[in-house]
Amino acid sequence: MSNMLPKHDDELKSAADISTIADFALGTDAMHFISNGAEELGSDFDHRNHIFFLQSNCTPNATLSFPVQEGRSNFTKDAGCIKGLFLWREDSSVINSESYRVYYKEDKQANQIASAYDLTSSNLNKFNLIVSYNSTYKGATQLSLSLSSLSFSPILLRVPRLLNLVSNAYLQLRGNGTKMQFEFIKDMPRVAQQELPIDISFLVGKLVFVWMIMLLFPVILSNLVYEKEHKLRTIMKMHGLGDMAYWIISYCYFLLLSLLYMLFLVFFGSLFGIKLFILSDYRVQFVIYFTYINLQISFAFLMATYFSKVGTASVTGYLFTIGSAYLGEYLFRPIFEDMSMSRSWTTLMEFFPPFSFYCIIYEFSPPPSPLYRTDFSGIHWEDLSDHKNGMTDILIIMAVEWATFLLLTFFLDEFCTLRNRIRKIASACHSSTDWSSHTCQMQTIQLQEFVSSAEADRTDALREREIVEQLLQESDSSYSVICDNLKKVYHGKDGNAEKTAVTGLSLSMQRGQCFGILGPNGAGKTSLISMLTGFTKPTSGTAYIDGMDIRLDMNKIYTGIGVCPQFDLLWETLTGREHLMFYGRLKNLRGGALDMAVEHSLKSVRLFDDGIADKRVAKYSGGMKRRLSVAISLIGDPKVVYMDEPSSGLDPASRRALWNAVMSAKENRAIILTTHSMEEAEALCDRIGIMVNGSLQCIGNSKELKAKYGGTYVLTITTAAGEEEAVEQLVRSLCPAANRVYRISGTQKFEMAKQGLRISEVFQAMEHAKSWLNIAAWGLSDATLEDTFIKVASESDVSSV
Repeated sequence: MSNMLPKHDDELKSAADISTIADFALGTDAMHFISNGAEELGSDFDHRNHIFFLQSNCTPNATLSFPVQEGRSNFTKDAGCIKGLFLWREDSSVINSESYRVYYKEDKQANQIASAYDLTSSNLNKFNLIVSYNSTYKGATQLSLSLSSLSFSPILLRVPRLLNLVSNAYLQLRGNGTKMQFEFIKDMPRVAQQELPIDISFLVGKLVFVWMIMLLFPVILSNLVYEKEHKLRTIMKMHGLGDMAYWIISYCYFLLLSLLYMLFLVFFGSLFGIKLFILSDYRVQFVIYFTYINLQISFAFLMATYFSKVGTASVTGYLFTIGSAYLGEYLFRPIFEDMSMSRSWTTLMEFFPPFSFYCIIYEFSPPPSPLYRTDFSGIHWEDLSDHKNGMTDILIIMAVEWATFLLLTFFLDEFCTLRNRIRKIASACHSSTDWSSHTCQMQTIQLQEFVSSAEADRTDALREREIVEQLLQESDSSYSVICDNLKKVYHGKDGNAEKTAVTGLSLSMQRGQCFGILGPNGAGKTSLISMLTGFTKPTSGTAYIDGMDIRLDMNKIYTGIGVCPQFDLLWETLTGREHLMFYGRLKNLRGGALDMAVEHSLKSVRLFDDGIADKRVAKYSGGMKRRLSVAISLIGDPKVVYMDEPSSGLDPASRRALWNAVMSAKENRAIILTTHSMEEAEALCDRIGIMVNGSLQCIGNSKELKAKYGGTYVLTITTAAGEEEAVEQLVRSLCPAANRVYRISGTQKFEMAKQGLRISEVFQAMEHAKSWLNIAAWGLSDATLEDTFIKVASESDVSSV
């Protein structure tokens, strides 16, 4: 079989085309993912790969050149000669032993075997061949990279060429005219496969790792803006949570979340053998990742001050994360790798946080293959001082930006507050909280101005102002709330006129009392509550909560008040019990006292049974959320509670249970309640004030108001159509000054003054009228609070025209 190798003329230096070299070329140094054992010859004729052929003897520098076309380019390819020897063995077991020795002993001699042929089953009439080829030469590539040399060793042989060698030799042995029919070609069982020397971090790419770590940025940003948009931070502040405490708690929460996320990422990355994590020193990774996640949190805090809608913030955050990583890959990396670029430009770009982090991932990432660099061992402590990688500069930049972003966040968040404090201090220069004689003189002047400009005010409202003036001088501790000439004006925009929401309101509320504020829409009720809770600032005047001025001591006031806003401000992901536990802790409740207070609050608003307390608020109905808001306002024994329409959206049974909870809670606190329900006002309120057009029109308990501003009986009569005039004459005979309120389809309603009218006379007249009128129904009632409210509101509207 010495004729297996095709004869090569040493003088032949070139071949006409690719078919000629196909008889000679047997191997290539192409990697396994580029080449395979059964592909056609021409697919590896890339200018980057080397082709080799076997000969019994190779002259020095023996090559065979042939033309190759790649795309539109034409060039010449050289095939190198490798000397091959025929080694005969008597038994196939010896061949197996020598061929597979590399698996067990790493025998370098066995790695030099190109192929093995078992012909023991062949004769002159039958060609039965077993071919073993060497495709498991692990680490056989010997790559030497320098400015002057490149050297390779073949690592993969061509199975079709090897088979072609022995089959041609057999046919030549049989002589000319011999014909052969192949039945099949069967591959040998694969004992081992050549591993790809590529790290998964290279296949995934640096972009994915940058995204994975920066993914927390839009999450943090969205959470902060969510609390801002849904007024959750405001309601927490109203329940006593200070600004500094809010920022510290939020920062610690996001820091803990980020640390756990990074630890899991590094742990599982190391578990799966990702070299980006396992090569570098874990202590170095912790320092760098810890610094960056703090920078990321502070940057999210800073960006949150510019957004008011969570949707906009979320989209912007994700676009920023994706876009920054892309810029790092396609803009920053080419500049970073450009050796001609000044280091100062790279340092300047690293002030953009995503770029600095991309540079960290770049330095941590191993090369894509050992062919590029075999000595990469990650980043260690000693590498931080290497000016070539710039890791020390990056750490310094991130630390400085971390502190700078926090300071900017604090400044921007407090800027409006500081500005408002300056305004309040300036306005407070004219008054003091100890109600000095100077204050008395100023208030007297304000009272005179108020009387002269508000002639339409009722006498009971003026009497309330006198009580306020006396309290300002004597300081009675039984009064929890004192409003002193409180005024709120909203300045017009786009050429619109100013709107006066509250006009010089003076009011006093005792502890243990529920004060109800009634009024039509736009009367100024919500504006009054907003000023008392610090949500908006008064234009002039002030109010005192337990002796503390709302202009100067609002942070202290928040620790002793409870608020039930008009719209429920709740976390959808928390349960009712978790809400109460949180707000209870804000009120300094701990341990068993906190558990008892939470349980009592849940039971008082009917949220304790059937596991409702432990369901997420997202599953609550509108009425259940309303009851939870009331329970939050009452927990922690606040001295003053503000409730804005607390029973809206409740069914009758839940409304009654809520009323019972409010009535039992007012024993040692003042409750200020706004409502549109006259029934609720009568059931809960010890005193009621009716506001119209921003001013207090009347004040008193329900009976006093009905007696003073009602003072009438209401007579309702339903007759057949056409008898309306006769019914009116009947009523006029009883009360000449009777006022017909309405007439609809035979039903008429009249108001009759109580003075000079006896109820017995009304009954006698109606019984007598049944004999000559077709009276279907009739009724006599006292004036309701609703009647009083309508009358006061309508008269105030008329007087203001």
